[in-house]
Amino acid sequence: MKEIPGIIRPELQQLPQVKDRMTFLYLERCKLNRRDSAIEVIDDDGTVDIPAAAISVLMLGPGSSITHRAMELIGDSGVTIIWVGEHGVRYYASGRPLTKRAGLLLQQAKLVSNQRLHLAVVRKMYEMRFPGEDVSKLTLQQLRGREGSRVREIYRKCSKEYGIPWNGRAYQMGDFEESNAINQALSAGHACLYGLAHAVIVALGCSPGLGFVHVGGDLSFVYDFADLYKAEFTIPIAFEATAENPPDLPAYVRRKVRDTMSRNHLLERMVRDLHYLLSESEEIAEDEVIYLWDNREGMVRHGISYSAEEQA
Repeated sequence: MKEIPGIIRPELQQLPQVKDRMTFLYLERCKLNRRDSAIEVIDDDGTVDIPAAAISVLMLGPGSSITHRAMELIGDSGVTIIWVGEHGVRYYASGRPLTKRAGLLLQQAKLVSNQRLHLAVVRKMYEMRFPGEDVSKLTLQQLRGREGSRVREIYRKCSKEYGIPWNGRAYQMGDFEESNAINQALSAGHACLYGLAHAVIVALGCSPGLGFVHVGGDLSFVYDFADLYKAEFTIPIAFEATAENPPDLPAYVRRKVRDTMSRNHLLERMVRDLHYLLSESEEIAEDEVIYLWDNREGMVRHGISYSAEEQA
């Protein structure tokens, strides 16, 4: 069982909002079961109980197994669960959203489907990447070019600062070992960032596949959202970790990314940023989360017989 030491063990409590949760937890070579409202993790070193409501992302590495009862708890708690390879660079599945409302999902679908609104969200994303710059008059092609130049400059700066040679991003999805140390560190760090981005998107009831810059894939919006934070978090962390040359670089990067995310309250920031990007203007009441669609009136209450109207 790796990366359990130092975990905060809060008292069991009511399900918190996603912004109140820890970021993610990586486990391998262990068995997961359920004990009341906690995930029981068992390995050769003993047993640890982890409150399910305190986790956003659970990353399961090689040698891990999980019971049906544990999956039941994870699903009910809205935890994003990810099965990863030996180096934690691939992921597969997610749990149920924490929210019972579809307001953000409907807004996301509306923005994706309208070309003008779609472009407005893309501009918001680039504005977040270029704080203090006016990008309102730049074309989409110019924005992409500026972003490419900015990312290359970040790589050059980190390469010079940490003394790590940089010859470009090069990696094989199916062969982690073929990459050099800095590319392995970047892959491990980005995987953690994707996991957190995916967790926030799903927890708030949005679709990971309805992207704005990336389109066509089942994780398009995850890549869009995670790209907002790479320059600030995972890229410099990867270069710093590679310069330190630890014995297990991917695990070291994961821990460093986890601690940096927690220290900088990235989870809370992501929740705010997602609401900003999708510009949710109307909240659906907590006690009324299901409606019927009406082509004249928009949304009408469910659970009511409208037979009298049909006969009129």
